[in-house]
Amino acid sequence: MRFTIDKHEKYVTIQPHAEVLDGETAPKIKAEFLLWNTGGQRNIVLDLTNVREADSSGLRTGLLAHRLCKAAGGVFILACANEQIKALISMCKLDGVLTLVANTAEAEDLIFSKELEKDLRGAVEEG
Repeated sequence: MRFTIDKHEKYVTIQPHAEVLDGETAPKIKAEFLLWNTGGQRNIVLDLTNVREADSSGLRTGLLAHRLCKAAGGVFILACANEQIKALISMCKLDGVLTLVANTAEAEDLIFSKELEKDLRGAVEEG
């Protein structure tokens, strides 16, 4: 499976080149999440532009990424999910857990606002 990986200062965007996130493709994405997270990346965006459908394996991979990022003090964001994937997330009652945004620009804005909030909170605690 191929990915487009776009590394930025505060986050990394992973865009799988697969139409389906299932038991076959999910472990490969999981490996990418683990690699980037253990490499010090706490904010990860999964760009679902090319993904048409997902199953429970794909959702479990998203939950893993969410836990990894949260434990590192960061965020995991799903960007560009289609209606079918959004419906699956909602049906599994994960819409309150996973963060979904319409596009990668919104994901970037969200990450930078969270990072700024963290920096400001740290400055207040020090002062």
